[in-house]
Amino acid sequence: MFDGAKFCPACGTERARSVDPAAAALTCPACKGTMAPLRVGTTDLFECGSCDGLWVDAATFEHLCTNADDQAAVLHQFSTPGSEKPAPVRYRKCARCTQLMNRVNFGRLSGVIVDACRGHGTYLDAGELHRIVAFIQSGGLDRARAAQLEELKERERRAVDAERRAARERGRSEAHSSSVSWSFLIGG
Repeated sequence: MFDGAKFCPACGTERARSVDPAAAALTCPACKGTMAPLRVGTTDLFECGSCDGLWVDAATFEHLCTNADDQAAVLHQFSTPGSEKPAPVRYRKCARCTQLMNRVNFGRLSGVIVDACRGHGTYLDAGELHRIVAFIQSGGLDRARAAQLEELKERERRAVDAERRAARERGRSEAHSSSVSWSFLIGG
């Protein structure tokens, strides 16, 4: 495709990947390189030219996680999942506020550890966005919600059991203390 073309000259499909030159660049949280604005389908993100890391703003990431068309564009654009080699744990600074981000296992079950700043966005190493979208499309978020619901039900069961045990113990100690006082009065 020609640079700047909006549609593919061969098939007429709208270009899935484009760069917005008007958007301001960011500093990569991983390698400190320059992250340039990038549009994949309708998803706006930033890509590092040095390490291929991605920055996705919080609202955009949430939208991406729920929109199948945008997920398809991401899978098409970032067709290789990237390496899953273990890297040393590094806490990175947010590309927006420069505060340290939290490391989070996306969806609690995906195995994809991302760097997230609550109010600003998420940094993804090369290949992680593809792995996240594949996890979502395979029903991973539904499995994560079901597991979380089961965990909450189990916690509730344990709390009810603990409450019942405590009530039984109070009942025994009250019964024991009342029998002791009666035996003291009776002379036994």
